[in-house]
Amino acid sequence: QEQEHEKHPAGSLPEGPLVEILSRVPYKSFCRFKCVSKPWLALCSDPDIRKRSPQTMAGFFLRNYGMRPCFINLSGRGQPLVDPFLSFLRESFKLLIPQHCCGGLVLCKYWESYCFEEDEYNLVVCNPATKKWAELPPNPIQLQDEDEEEVEEYLCFDPAVPSRFMVFTHTWDFTEVTIYSSDTGRWTTVESGWIDKTPIGLPVFLNGTLHLMTTEYSIVTVDTEGKVWGQIDIPGNMRDSSDYPFIGQSQGRLYAWCINDNVDVCQLLVWALEDYGGAKWALKDTVNISELFGRDRYKYVEPLAIHPDCDLIFLTDRRGKAISYDMDSKKVHVIGTHETFYGAIPYVPCFAEWPSDGH
Repeated sequence: QEQEHEKHPAGSLPEGPLVEILSRVPYKSFCRFKCVSKPWLALCSDPDIRKRSPQTMAGFFLRNYGMRPCFINLSGRGQPLVDPFLSFLRESFKLLIPQHCCGGLVLCKYWESYCFEEDEYNLVVCNPATKKWAELPPNPIQLQDEDEEEVEEYLCFDPAVPSRFMVFTHTWDFTEVTIYSSDTGRWTTVESGWIDKTPIGLPVFLNGTLHLMTTEYSIVTVDTEGKVWGQIDIPGNMRDSSDYPFIGQSQGRLYAWCINDNVDVCQLLVWALEDYGGAKWALKDTVNISELFGRDRYKYVEPLAIHPDCDLIFLTDRRGKAISYDMDSKKVHVIGTHETFYGAIPYVPCFAEWPSDGH
């Protein structure tokens, strides 16, 4: 029996049911199983089983106008589970720049040549994990001249409903809004409910609703059909921060964080929205920036993202150093260095089936 156990991690349990069980195990527990024994290490390292298990944040795509996308691997060891450079799209598109990730899909701008003007692009949505992609038709919002402000594009996708995705776009002042649906394969122009709002930072897609922080220190919301528009007030003391707040989602809740730089001390403040309907926020953590980066670098700090599965927040010092800060253990780890982390896009792989009209 001991010899049989060494050959098979679960003894007499057939491989089929074992794989089904592992596919339902939380990601952290799944990773811990590798430490049990060599057979468990081999089993949990199998790519097919890893793909079926729940996925966690793999790293950051960086907006880069070079020859291929840049990717920061959070594990720091070896290659990620998926192709982070989107090599499977190279035969179809010359130049790609990731714009937004949501639920494991990546929205990219693409150009048909390396000699491009910034307004001469189209959009493609791809899944790096399955190497499937869908090219979007031209957006009705057209740039008329060089003085026209740019169009913002956001992806809305829920892995629990993998048969469809949406792309939400708008002009900088929200006077024009269009929504693309993979169900119809068409763009729809909708009347904006956010006039005189200016968005900042990356959006959050949570519970079927798109959330955006604005320069007016409020979070605006809209459903995927552009019918229900709303607003969430942020904690009052966030308005005293030295920079605009950021938002993200973790463990099914909306988070907001900011850098508060006063005369005496520079701090990171993190809030969690505990009552969505009543807009009740709870202060999750406060930490001095000097404890994270050192006293000589704190004035350059900028938040990046929050981990979707745990109380881990990512920051950069704008000089190319990025760290993770665990709000529970208070531990700090350097995750990588790069020329700039501006526009870093967090990415979580998804191996769900692609909509039927994808490539």
